[in-house]
Amino acid sequence: MISERYERQVLLLSEEGQKRLYESKVFIAGAGGLGSPVLVYLTLAGVGKIVVADNDTVSLSNLNRQFLHDLSKLGDIKTDSARDTLNRLNPDVEIEGIFEAVTDDNISEITKDCSLIIDCLDNFEARRVLNREAVRTGIFMIHGAVSGWDGQATTIMPGKTPCYECIFPFDKTPSGNFPIVGTTAGVIGSIQANEAVRILAGYEPSLGGKLLIWDGRTASVDQIPLLRNEKCHVCSGLK
Repeated sequence: MISERYERQVLLLSEEGQKRLYESKVFIAGAGGLGSPVLVYLTLAGVGKIVVADNDTVSLSNLNRQFLHDLSKLGDIKTDSARDTLNRLNPDVEIEGIFEAVTDDNISEITKDCSLIIDCLDNFEARRVLNREAVRTGIFMIHGAVSGWDGQATTIMPGKTPCYECIFPFDKTPSGNFPIVGTTAGVIGSIQANEAVRILAGYEPSLGGKLLIWDGRTASVDQIPLLRNEKCHVCSGLK
C-alpha cells in the first residue's frame, strides 16, 4: 500500500511508478548547492536509497545556497549534515553518506548497484570520473553545473547520447571561488531532480542529447541539441 505521503505523486506517476522510486538506489556526487535541492526532492519523492559523496565540511560561505545545512552545522562533515536533515524530512528513505572525493579508485564501489548517477559537483576532473563510470557501466548520468546567474543540465545516456567528454572536452577546473547566487543552484538542481524522478519512475529522459541552458538574468531557458563525437576517447566504442 502506498503511503499517504505520496498520494499526490501517485496521481501523476501511478502506484507502479512510485514503487519504482522506492526500489531505486541513486548516487549523488556533491552535497552542496546543487546537491541540496536534488537530495531534498528525491528524499521527499521516496527514492528508496540515496548514496551521497562529498569530502567537504560546512562553512558559512556555503549557506547562501546550501540549504541542507545551517548555522548549527558549521564545521560538520557535509554528508553527515545532509543525512541528519534528510532523515528528518523522510525517515523512510535510507541515506548513506560517504566522506570522500570521487576518484577512479573508489567510484565503482561507491556506485555499486546504483541505477542512476547525478553530478552535483563543481570540479571538472571529478565529473570526468563520473562520466567514465557511467560509460563503463551504462548507467544514466544527470549532469548539472552553475556559475553566477547561469546554469546548465543534460542527461548522458551511454551509447545513445554524447557523453560528458564529447560535450566538454577542454573544460578545466577554475582556480579560486566562483560567483553564485542561491537561486541558480535551486533552478538547476530542481531540473536535475525532476529528470531523476522521471527516469526512476520509468519515463524517458527529457534532456537526453540536449543541453539545457538557464539564464537567470533574463529568466530564459534554451535547449541546444548535442551530437556525439565519433572520435571521443571515452565513448566512441559504444554502439
